[in-house]
Amino acid sequence: MKPGRAGRWTTTLVCAVLALTAVPARAQTPEVRHAAVPAAPVVHTRAGAVRGTAGEGYRTFDGIPYAAPPVGSLRWAPPRPARPWTRARDATRPAGACPQPAGEVPGGSTTEDCLHLNVTTPDSARPDRPRPVIVWVHGGGFTTGAGSSYDAHRLATRGDVVVVTVNYRLGALGFLAHRGLPGSGTFGLADQQAALRWVRANIGAFGGDRHNLTLAGESAGGFGVCAQLASPTAAGLFDRAIIESGPCTGRADRPFAPSAISLKAADDAGAKLAKAVGCGAARQVVSCLRRVSTARLLAAQDTAQQPAYGTGLLPRDPYTALARGAVHHVPVLIGSNHDEGNGWAAAIIQAGTRITPANWPRTVADFLPDPAQAPAVVRTYPVTETNGGPVLGAVIGDSNYSCPTLRTGTLLAAHVPVWRYEFADENAPPLTPAPTPFPLGAPHASELTYLFDLGGRPRTMTPAQHRLADTMIDYWSGFARTGDPNASNTPTWPAGAVQSLAPDHTGPTNTTAAAHHCTLWNTMP
Repeated sequence: MKPGRAGRWTTTLVCAVLALTAVPARAQTPEVRHAAVPAAPVVHTRAGAVRGTAGEGYRTFDGIPYAAPPVGSLRWAPPRPARPWTRARDATRPAGACPQPAGEVPGGSTTEDCLHLNVTTPDSARPDRPRPVIVWVHGGGFTTGAGSSYDAHRLATRGDVVVVTVNYRLGALGFLAHRGLPGSGTFGLADQQAALRWVRANIGAFGGDRHNLTLAGESAGGFGVCAQLASPTAAGLFDRAIIESGPCTGRADRPFAPSAISLKAADDAGAKLAKAVGCGAARQVVSCLRRVSTARLLAAQDTAQQPAYGTGLLPRDPYTALARGAVHHVPVLIGSNHDEGNGWAAAIIQAGTRITPANWPRTVADFLPDPAQAPAVVRTYPVTETNGGPVLGAVIGDSNYSCPTLRTGTLLAAHVPVWRYEFADENAPPLTPAPTPFPLGAPHASELTYLFDLGGRPRTMTPAQHRLADTMIDYWSGFARTGDPNASNTPTWPAGAVQSLAPDHTGPTNTTAAAHHCTLWNTMP
């Protein structure tokens, strides 16, 4: 969540929201996945050989450096190539996550040597039989997360695709801006592009098709995909795009969804950080900042971080670029979840806010960028003494995710093939066992369980949910293969329709916009 009129909730809610929506971190030691262990696979990359782990029908290669450690003079510098190595590198366990406060990664991380990726490849993939490639960009508000949290073996084996999960610089280390500093505000996005270049150059050795690469991400990772669609320096780096709950029309005044900020705003935030760590008056501010400890930078950075536009990598805000058609023309699969806002609403309730008919108008006015819009929202979303939490969740989800995602899809469809979905399992397994004040339905990030084993641990699902997971993997991998999610064994996904994804009820729907009151939200300035 970003600061704004809703900023009075920010400080008290960040930890609670992370607890409800964080993707569990994967164990740092390799887990035993089968009784008989095949010989460790070795693959030769351009920088050197890597020795991975053989699973049942797949191979994993973890912690491969795709760029040099961004330390010393490379802190706040564009990513540089990794230094080659001579002996086979151990790739049997994840590398450290990029620096971040405690949350998704237990205890946080201060490891700046973090520009690594992880490759999961099905046994069917060989250099002479290459498979489509999905490059996954994790979410976490541009402040938390790690590629290693996403165990992709189900997606790789059932989908018959090669999956690459990526770390990139986060927080102030990924998005600091300072006048005259090359790459200001976009170092994390530049890391993603460096990873894509590494994949184009090396994935063939793992059995991936370097000419068939899908860039995919969720939440901040999904908005990262939007940014790459709008970035001229990403031209030719990917062939398709998947955006999950990261609409390209994100705005700074809609505080719960990712967005970009102007370079001027990013410069101001950078100056604030420099002052907070004692570098504001330094003659060489960036040199001073490079000497500050990682822990001190993390303690001083703003809770919210966004990439900057008005830069060489991102000349325009993704929303503006999309409205002008100034995006890479590749097929896009895009969607959101039915109850996106319920995790935030639950955290607000648990933080001590009670929503009643009496205080609902003031709550809405505090939430909106223009309080004059509050009466229309109050009328559209009536509150009783017992439904305040879910109604607040609907307001957050509809305004920040559901309607912006539909709007993004409409704008994209004017230029490229688009496939739209809404994940709608009303009993989706929670990402964490934390108790909630009301059922969350299908909240933010809940679809991830159907594609990945999060933190390396499978979730408990009903048979119908397992079938939905299989269907979603078939859709995602089919799209990665051909640009069309339809496969012979899946329910038909008509072009132009919103495909509702629910256990044993998957099919097109034409009621999504009405259910989320998008006429109201789309007419707000």
